[in-house]
Amino acid sequence: MNTQSKKQANVVVVGSCSMDLVVTSSRRPGAGETVLGESFKTVPGGKGANQAVAAARLGAKVSMIGRVGDDTLGQTILENLKQNGVSVNNVEPVTHCESGTAHIILAEGDNSIIVVEAANRHVTPEYVEKCREIIEQADIVLIQQEVPAETVLLVSRICKQAGVPLLLNPAPARPVEAELIENCAYITPNEHEASLLFEGQSISDILCRHPEKLFITEGSQGVRYFDGQQEAVVSSYRVEAVDTTGAGDTFNAAFAVALAEGNQIGDSLKFANRAASLSVMRFGAQGGMPTRSEVEEAL
Repeated sequence: MNTQSKKQANVVVVGSCSMDLVVTSSRRPGAGETVLGESFKTVPGGKGANQAVAAARLGAKVSMIGRVGDDTLGQTILENLKQNGVSVNNVEPVTHCESGTAHIILAEGDNSIIVVEAANRHVTPEYVEKCREIIEQADIVLIQQEVPAETVLLVSRICKQAGVPLLLNPAPARPVEAELIENCAYITPNEHEASLLFEGQSISDILCRHPEKLFITEGSQGVRYFDGQQEAVVSSYRVEAVDTTGAGDTFNAAFAVALAEGNQIGDSLKFANRAASLSVMRFGAQGGMPTRSEVEEAL
């Protein structure tokens, strides 16, 4: 990807801001079982905040739209966003509400996550409506599904009306309205999420019907999409993974930044895969997210 003389991307992220409570263990317990863990850490997370931090580290101007609780976790989340260069003018604490948390087990080379939404439930359509102007001025908007479904739909309508491309990362997986799929410029499910979004349909069929719009992430196999003429796969990069948490968020942020800078889809996917591969080599969803120079050197 040619990064010379690229304009700075103006990215708006609408989504969740949380604290990750991370346990590392040699294996995950079965039902009713207790196992001894190896370590415990608290690190800022939430898919929205993760994507905002990743985009900022990759050189974009980033504004976050979200909510935190009026607790110490909320203060830590806000401070972390600011330290990473993310604007928090539209991240308001919710009175008498705890901040969102994600309870993560790292074991057997992968992660298991339980998300408690808490303050993130307050990223309502009414709240987002107050932020309409900043959304309309973006080069690209990123959204996920750790906020209410009606909020995601409203953001898609605002973007559609304003001609702003919307990238939907449909995680956690849930059924969505056909209007939402229509309104999005880019959708990036993994295989499980794609099967829920397009129930009963084959991967090849759904890719064909959404050329250069639907990008199915297949982990170590890369990213599959339909380029208008044929199915294409952009390969991932082989690395020794330390912590896979946040790899998908890094991918989505990097893809959005590259697209907003005017790069072709193939080049943007290559940039995103490289960024995601670097992110799994260090601990923490945000701790491993690479800088722009690190991705460019790796490419």
